[in-house]
This record gives sequence, structure tokens and C-alpha cells, in this order.
Amino acid sequence: MTQLSPETSPLRRLGVVDLAVLAAVLAGIYAVVTVAREWAGHLQPLAEIHLEARYLPGYLLYSLTRGLLAYGISFVFTLVYGYIMARVTGAERLLLPILDILQSIPVLGFLPGLVLGLVHLFPQRNFGLELASVLMIFTGQVWNMTFSFHRSLKAVPPDLAIVARLTHLTRWQRFLHLDLSYAATGLVWNSMMSMAGGWFFLTVSEAFVLGKHDFRLPGLGSYMSVAIERGDGLAQVLGVFTMAVMIVLLDQLVWRPLLTWSHKFSDEENPVAPGWWLGSWFWRSRLLHASFARVRQWFRRPAPRTPVRETRVERAFPQGLLRLGRWLLLGGLVVAIGYAVIQFTRLVLQLNRDDWFLILGGTALTFSRVLAAIVLASLWTIPAGVWIGRHPRWSQRLQPIIQMVASFPAPMVFPVVVGLVLALGGGLGSGSILLLMLGTQWYILFNVIAGSSAIPRELWEVTRLMKLSTTQQWRRLILPAIFPSLLTGWITAMGGAWNASIVAEFMKYQNRTLLTPGLGSLISQATEQGRFNLLAAAVATMAVTVVAFNRLVWKPLGHLAEVRYSLET
Repeated sequence: MTQLSPETSPLRRLGVVDLAVLAAVLAGIYAVVTVAREWAGHLQPLAEIHLEARYLPGYLLYSLTRGLLAYGISFVFTLVYGYIMARVTGAERLLLPILDILQSIPVLGFLPGLVLGLVHLFPQRNFGLELASVLMIFTGQVWNMTFSFHRSLKAVPPDLAIVARLTHLTRWQRFLHLDLSYAATGLVWNSMMSMAGGWFFLTVSEAFVLGKHDFRLPGLGSYMSVAIERGDGLAQVLGVFTMAVMIVLLDQLVWRPLLTWSHKFSDEENPVAPGWWLGSWFWRSRLLHASFARVRQWFRRPAPRTPVRETRVERAFPQGLLRLGRWLLLGGLVVAIGYAVIQFTRLVLQLNRDDWFLILGGTALTFSRVLAAIVLASLWTIPAGVWIGRHPRWSQRLQPIIQMVASFPAPMVFPVVVGLVLALGGGLGSGSILLLMLGTQWYILFNVIAGSSAIPRELWEVTRLMKLSTTQQWRRLILPAIFPSLLTGWITAMGGAWNASIVAEFMKYQNRTLLTPGLGSLISQATEQGRFNLLAAAVATMAVTVVAFNRLVWKPLGHLAEVRYSLET
């Protein structure tokens, strides 16, 4: 019998990286078991939140799991809804307005139905409450991704679509090799922004008061909520540090590899993929190489292809079935919308004149704060974004840092801002504008960077040869060139600001409640007091205001950007 020498023994061939991979696999298994135990546990509507540092790793695990599950649901919803909206004839006219309305509804607008419905559906287990928290995070993530995917599908070049048709690709093959590939880069970047939007409402999604019920789930959001409410500075610092650790882990384990992968779909002549040091280190593992080789071999296995000749009846049957399905779906939507309208009307008719004056006055106040936040954010993001986009070397260095800062949930640093405002003699009315800026300025900055970096180098050279002054460069080149991207940033920033008003105008701070009159604080108060009629009317008013502004202001400006200021026309 031959014996293996130490040099040829499999254990001797395993290096430090292989042991790290094994440790990561074991840690993942332990994390899955821990989360499953929490979800399957007995329902505890008021979970005890400990502020000791030793509980933070577990809270990080629970919050990270909820965020990733919400992102998974958001990703599936984006692919299905965005594809139907872009590829099914006539679907866009119905689904796009619905999506526009849904993205204008704040997170607390979904809260009562999700929580009460799922808790009654699973009365004995934590599963219902956990699922409600995941779905609330989902409502803060999904809309930006869906709009991005829909725009990417509508922007697929016609010549590529002709090539796909001439090569007789099936719908699934066209979706996989053309649609998804063309939308990959935008989808990854908007996924990062959507994940940041989900983290923004983490404190609301894990700790919320609904009438007489105080629901709390163990996690970083509830930890920070309790720390802010008690005024525990050390716990707040530990919570912020733990959140930063989670964002760095997500950046290195999820977003950086996805960015590196999506860069191969870039249409640049010499694309430079972003660096990923952790992936380079892990890729030395022989275990990973062997596992990926098996997976690639399995995917490359040719599927049996049997040519089938369709008859005229077989070709007509799917079209008839599809037409029947459309009518059934439309009928179901009409019935559901009619029932919802009737119930909503019954609910809001219970309000008196003073309630409506309160709603309309709060809408005007919040609208003025949102506009002020957008203007103030634009004052620094436009010049900074143009400078970063104009210098590719600095753009490559600063973009990962800005992305990580943008992913940090602004409500976790709200106590610092509020404390400074109160120390300077201000109130939450003016402070809420700064809070809205913290959550919305990044949308403008990233879009300006993208618009500035897309300006051809030849145009910069023309302005230099014409010896234009700085003012003339901004008026004749920079502002017209970045206007389409800037408009996209303004639209997303304003939508985010309206949603952020529910936590910027109402907060628990050092064992007291701080609020300023506005629609956001009215929604938060109505949720806490369980006044569902006032909550429904306030949420509907916010949705109508956002949609009306989109139609009356952003839509004409968007048409102007496409016709007059697009670099492609």
C-alpha cells in the first residue's frame, strides 16, 4: 500500500486562504441557524434591547439578514415588474403610473397593513413580525432599482435587438444575454443606492409604535432607536461603529465583486475594472477554484435541443391564452382598486375640517423644507460632482469612499446634528432641513459625477481653445451637458426627501419627543397614536403631491433634457 508523502497530502496542500474559506463557510452555517432560530421563536412584540457591546454582533447579523432578504425580494420584483413594463405591449401605460404612486408612499404608509396582517397571520411566531420588517425595508429599496431597470430596457439599442432577432434567440436567451447584460452596470449602482435607502429606514423598520402596540425586533435599528431615546452617547457611538463595519463588509463581499463583474459589460474601449483586494486574496484558494470549476462545467453542459415544428393552432394558442390572462389581470386590478377606493373613502370621511387644515398646512411646510434641502444640497454637490467627474483619477479614488458614506443611514447621526442645532439656539424646524440634506444629497452628487464624466474630452478641448472663462464654461458646456443627469438626481433626491421627512420632523431624543409641524411629523404621530384615518389621508396627500409635482414639473423638464440637452442627439 502506497503512503502519501507530506508534500502530496491534501491537508498539506491547503493554505491559509483555504482555511479562511472553510471558516467563512462554517460561520455562514452558524449565522443561518441563529437567524432561523430567531424567526421561528415565540412572538415577542416588545423584545428587550440590550445596549451592552456584546450584543452588537448578533444585532448586526439580524439587521444584515433582513436587509439582504429585502434586497433579494426587491431584485426579483425589479426583474419581473421592469421586464413586463418594458416588453409587454400596453403594460407601461398601466404599470408605470402605479409604480410612480407606490414610490411616493412613505414607509409608514405600508406599516399598519403589513404589521397587523402578518402578525395575525402568524400569531404564535416571530415570523410574521420579521417578515413585516423585511417588507418595510423592501419598500425603501425597490423603486429606484425598478425605474433604473425599466429605463435600461427601453434604452437597448435597436441594432442589438435586430441581432437578437436574427440569431433566433428565445425570450429567455434575449433577457439573459441582451437585456440583463445591457442593464447590469446601472442595476448594480442603483442596487447600492437602494440598499442605502433601505438602511435609512432601519430604525423605523425594527422599532415602531402602532397605536397601543410597541413592536421591536433585535437589530441595529432598534439598538440605535433605544440608545437615542435614552440619550446614551457611548451606545450611539458603538452602534454607529457597528453599522460602519456592516457597510464595509457589504462593500467588500457583495458590491465590490458585483461592480468588478458588471464592468465587463461597459461600452468603453479600454474599461478599467475597479480594484477588489479581498477577492484577489480569496481567489488564491484551491477550494474556491475547484468549486467554481465544477459550477462552470455544470452550466456549460449543453442542453438537449429537439426541433419542434409549430402548427398554426399551436402558435395561436399562446397568444389567446396571453390575451385571456391580460383581461383577467386587468379585471382583478379594477376590482381591487375599486374596493380600496371605497374603503379609503369611508376612512377619510371620518376626518373633520380641522384635520384637513392640519394636513394641508403640514404639506405646505414639508414641501418648503424639501425644496430648501434640494437647493442647499445642489450648492455643493454640483461643483463637487463636476470636479470629481472631470478628473478620472480622483473619481476612481473617491467614488468608493463616497459610496460607503452614502450607504450609511443618516438617522443614526441625526442626534449629533440635532444636538448641534439645539446648542446653537435653533429648533427642529430648521434642523430638519439639514436632516433631509443628509439623506438626499448623495443622489444628486452621484448623478452629477456620472453626467460630468460623460462629457467628451473634445468638448473640454474646444472650450480651452476658445479661451472661455469659467463662467462661460459653466453656462455653455457644463450645465447643459450635465442637465439630464442632474434632473435625474433632483427627481430621486426629492422623492427621498419626502420619505425622509417622517423621521426628520419627528424623533425621540434624550427621553423627550421632538417634532416640528409638517406632513412627515403628522404621519409619524398618526402612526404612533393609531389614527388610521388621519394616517391614510396624510399618506394619500403626500402621494398626490409627489405625483403631481412629477407630472407638472419633472416630466416637462425631462422632455426638455431629452430633446435639447442630450449629448446623444
